[in-house]
Parts: sequence; C-alpha cells; structure tokens
Amino acid sequence: MKTAITELFGIQHPIIQGGMHYVGFAELASAVSNAGGLGIITGLTQRTPELLAKEIAKCRDMTDKPFGVNLTFLPAFTSPPYPEYIAAIREGGVKIVETAGRSPEQYMPALKAAGIKVIHKCTSVRHSLKAEAIGCDAVSVDGFECGGHPGEDDMPNMILLPRAAEELKIPFVASGGMADARSLVAALAMGAQGMNMGTRFIATKEAPVHDNVKKALVAASELDTRLIMRALRNTERVLNNKNVERLLEIEREKGANLKIADIVEEVAGVYPKVMIEGDMDAGAWSCGMVVGLIHDIPTVKELIDRIMLDAERIIRGRLTGFLDGNVAAAQKVA
Repeated sequence: MKTAITELFGIQHPIIQGGMHYVGFAELASAVSNAGGLGIITGLTQRTPELLAKEIAKCRDMTDKPFGVNLTFLPAFTSPPYPEYIAAIREGGVKIVETAGRSPEQYMPALKAAGIKVIHKCTSVRHSLKAEAIGCDAVSVDGFECGGHPGEDDMPNMILLPRAAEELKIPFVASGGMADARSLVAALAMGAQGMNMGTRFIATKEAPVHDNVKKALVAASELDTRLIMRALRNTERVLNNKNVERLLEIEREKGANLKIADIVEEVAGVYPKVMIEGDMDAGAWSCGMVVGLIHDIPTVKELIDRIMLDAERIIRGRLTGFLDGNVAAAQKVA
C-alpha cells in the first residue's frame, strides 16, 4: 500500500509506532521498522543525550530500515538539553523525528538543517495548522480516544480526522483508537494517509515491558481507562488501577483547587515501576480506549501483516462488495 506517508518516510506500510515512555526502546522500534512500519525510539526515556546516542546505535544494529526518534516538549522545572538530544539524533543519522507536547517551532531550524523530516502530534485542527505553518512535514492527529494527553477539546476522531482533511495541505496520520485493519481503512476513508498506534504495540512480543503490562491490556475493556488532571488542564487518559482511583478521589476532594503536588505520588516515577517491575497498581500510566480491541499478544510482524492483509480484504471485498451490490459477500468480510 502506497500513501503520502509511506512515500515521505520511505516505509512499506502506512503504520507508525508512536513514542511511548519506557516502551519505545530499540527492541520495539526495530521490530516495527523491520515489519515495514516506522518504529520510534522515545528520546526522553533515555536520561541523557549520550544514552540516546547509544540507543540509536543499538537500533541501527537491529534494522537497516528507516526509524525515528520521539522528542516531547513539555513544561518542566528543569528542561532537558534539547539541542544536545537533537545533536545525538543528527549524529546518529536519524532522518525522522516525531515531536509532541509543546510546539517544536524553536527547534525546527536545527532539525531542518540536519535534513530531518518532522511529524508533530496534535490534538486539534488549529494546532495541526500551526505545525504545518512552522514547516512540519506531516502531522499525527490525536483524537480524544488516545492514551496519554488528548488535549482539552474532547474531539473524537470521527470528527477530528475529516476536519483535518478539510484544512491541512501536508499529510497526516490518525492516532488514538487505532488497533487493526478496520482502524486503518476507516482512517484512510476519513482523509488520513496512515495510522499511528501506541497502546496496541505495547501488547506485542517484542515490546520490552513486563508481561504483567501485556496481560493487563488483554484483560482490560474499553471501559477501563480514566481521565486524570482535568482540573490542571493537563488531561491524561490512563488505565484504571488502585492508585488511579485514589488520585481521582483526591481530585474530587480538591476540585478547582487541585495542585500537581496533591497527586505527585500517583504520577511521578510511575513508568519504571509499571513497565519494568510490572507493578500494575503503581500509579497513572497512559493507555488508550483502544485497549478494548486488544485480544492477543502477537509478534510485531504478525500484527502488521495481519493489519495489511485484512485491510486489503476489507477494501476489495467488503467495500467493493457494497458498490457491486453483492451484500452477501460484503457481510462475510465484516
């Protein structure tokens, strides 16, 4: 399948593995790239630019296909040394960067000077247009269903994707709620040029996380995520657990007076405890509503091959069947 995204990034399939904290290591990124998608190393999971350089070198040893690095720009008491991280990316020969969080405008000159293609994650049309205006090559449009930070507009992809298609000139991929061939075909129908999957890729054999995490994703339903930090206007969708329930109780008690310090024990330093140690009640960690569509733990190649095979079956069989008036055949492909 060829789309503007496969052409832009030099990949076989229009499937991107988004950056995920303590998940986006070389093992997963290389597996996705080797399977024909675009794997992404999560830059800030590596505590220093030097460690990122080592992770990039490790990934390069594991794949000869294109892969990228995620850089998330978020408010912090002490900002990471972003110029040094960009230097590590440049010197590692990486030509694709997924940016997220705040606008990457300040760092675009350095990225473009290095010949790097930039895809920015956005939760609204207005932010997508801003990304286009500052020179981003593509956008990852994140609907309200997504794990992590869905923005404050609460806009689901059934509306957000067609609106993005109406406004954007650069290509975009659908993110949030993406899990299988149905997701990909629907995203393409609404104007996207591919899809970005996060939560779904955690439940794969190559994902370098504790088995407890993968089992929790298979066991969960679409009803098991919660929205936290709404009063702080830093909304995050997470998988429910005992500490998340305690966090939500604190939020109800504090109301509009909530401060980050009130919930710091439930959100700080959680990812190593969950992803590495397998403590599923450690606190809040990002998870999309798409968890309700996760029923197995395949290899990355099995997952991507299945998506592409089923997508072709849906397009050629089900959709064409409706056009040809062959309703019975179309129903069999459902």
